[in-house]
Amino acid sequence: MRFVKSNFLANTLYNTGFAYPAPPNFTYLWNFGVYAVFCLVVQIVTGILLAMHYTPNADLAFASVEHIMRDVNHGWLMRYLHANGASMFFIVIYVHMFRGLYYGSYLYPRQWLWISGVVILLLMIMTAFMGYVLPWGQMSFWGATVITNLFSAIPFIGKDVVIWLWGGYAIDNPTLNRFFSLHYLLPFVIAALVLLHVVILHEVKSNNPLGVAFQGVDSIPMTPYYIVKDVFGLFLFLGFFALFLFFYPNMLGHPDNYTPANPLVTPPHIVPEWYFLPFYAILRSIPDKLFGVLAMLAAIIVLAVIPFIHRPQYRSLQFRPVSRFLFWFFVSDCFILGWIGSQPAEYPFIGIGQFATVFYFGYLLFLLPLAIALENYLTRQVLGARR
Repeated sequence: MRFVKSNFLANTLYNTGFAYPAPPNFTYLWNFGVYAVFCLVVQIVTGILLAMHYTPNADLAFASVEHIMRDVNHGWLMRYLHANGASMFFIVIYVHMFRGLYYGSYLYPRQWLWISGVVILLLMIMTAFMGYVLPWGQMSFWGATVITNLFSAIPFIGKDVVIWLWGGYAIDNPTLNRFFSLHYLLPFVIAALVLLHVVILHEVKSNNPLGVAFQGVDSIPMTPYYIVKDVFGLFLFLGFFALFLFFYPNMLGHPDNYTPANPLVTPPHIVPEWYFLPFYAILRSIPDKLFGVLAMLAAIIVLAVIPFIHRPQYRSLQFRPVSRFLFWFFVSDCFILGWIGSQPAEYPFIGIGQFATVFYFGYLLFLLPLAIALENYLTRQVLGARR
């Protein structure tokens, strides 16, 4: 029985990592799934090491982080790996998702693969937010105050939900302990979902730049062709990671977080980490608090809906010029939302953010379906004329 089980495991690993049939036309954009797994492993390992020295206490948290940076052997490296690793993780995931949108990797039969990826993104956002609170710096404290207070917009039970999140009537030790516990737990949940994501991928097979199915003799084994390509791409990614890690370790952070949290002093401009900024801009673009929170959640949920409302005849935007034109407007719109999220909530940034928010939802729910309908019609006309 043991031999059968070990043989089954060996065959599964072999078929997954070595003999897995892959399309022969993958580009380096298909490497980003490997980079994402690498980033997740870095975050889990460094997080476990940091947890050995971190103290989840409102009076000691900031000092324990400084202790890690100054007194623990290579503690500065662990801390910067973890902090910059979160940014690298989001960069990789965002590129991975934009690639999926461009090449139609979210369309049938891969809709559940895409939805599992959206769930992973949502859990990443939750995990990163709670991790941002743990240093207990000035921006950590006030960022937690702003975001947790958003739950008070829930009708009838909002205030009770906020008190439950805080563990009391203010952000203090119970809040920090809860966030630390969840921040430690959720990466393992994400790892389980990543495993599920890979299982679904091997069930429905990978998409490719042409968006056509390669089967039998048309496909090539994962090893050695794509393993070598992944390793080469991973070394390039490590160089990019190392550039921030060793030369600009604080570039993606906020200087206010090197000041201990002070509930009596509100920062002049409260901003979250850069990877939250597009969603933060959407939140601020809606004058009503409740609808702003709903719009921010809808910005993620809508990504899980689009596989069911987009029905193009060709997956890849390489063959759909109207959709491709709109896609690059959408990418630009996401960058604009990120920039708006980092600006003060005043004129003209609020107006620009509102326009960018309308375009974000309009593109996914209306403009792209209209472009797909037009392209499908023109395709049928051309094919009919050739017959």
